Amino acid sequence: MSKLAAQDKFLDLSDYGRTFGKFLANQLKNTRFTPIHVTLLFGVSGLIAIYCILEGSYFWAGFFIVLKSGIDAADGELARLKNTPSYTGRYLDSVFDIILNFLFLMTICYVSQTSIWMTFLAFIGIQLQGTLYNYYYVILRNKSVGGDTTSKIFEYKSPRALPGETQKSVDILFTIYTIVYGTFDKIIHLLDKEAYKVKTFPNWFMTLVSIYGLGFQLLIIAVLLPMGLIEFIIPFFIFFTLMIFVIIGIRKTFFKV
Repeated sequence: MSKLAAQDKFLDLSDYGRTFGKFLANQLKNTRFTPIHVTLLFGVSGLIAIYCILEGSYFWAGFFIVLKSGIDAADGELARLKNTPSYTGRYLDSVFDIILNFLFLMTICYVSQTSIWMTFLAFIGIQLQGTLYNYYYVILRNKSVGGDTTSKIFEYKSPRALPGETQKSVDILFTIYTIVYGTFDKIIHLLDKEAYKVKTFPNWFMTLVSIYGLGFQLLIIAVLLPMGLIEFIIPFFIFFTLMIFVIIGIRKTFFKV
């Protein structure tokens, strides 16, 4: 099932791993591999990339970062193929993402000898960027006819467990999810409180917003590393965060409630 109706589909610059994700999911659909196993696998790919950065193997670091994005797309695809959606998988995926983002930046900080405070600022910036993308994307998905509604615009309480998962695991992961993402969600909602009232977003606008998707963020890192520009990664993401105000300004100016 597509996450969006046909008229709402847009060129998602952060979703370049989808083709590989679909291929991998199709190879695994008749095996004992579950979407959770695939989520764990993209975590392994991310850790290998971190090891490569520490070893100075920047080409391979970039390769495993891009591979991580492809595998990341496969868990959701496999869940749809096996008809086994789960909140456990969704929250685990998001928790793994934020942990790996933090480790990527801390590793880059260590190798490039960048200021730890600039690195924390870049991490906050990356999370705010991703949160803005997810905020608008989830709004679009929830309003799209026949679109995916597993993700909610506002999540205040743990959802009821789906078949095949326990309520306890959902509750635990939901709590962790709200702890690590809650502040970023509140900041973005504060900056654009009325966005959820907009009927829809045009395709070109969502393509613009997709530069803040996790896949595109990781692609930037994967490109800068083998180019020998590791010392520019942290400052870039700090500067890149300023685009948040431009994108929100466009939304408020052209797509009013």
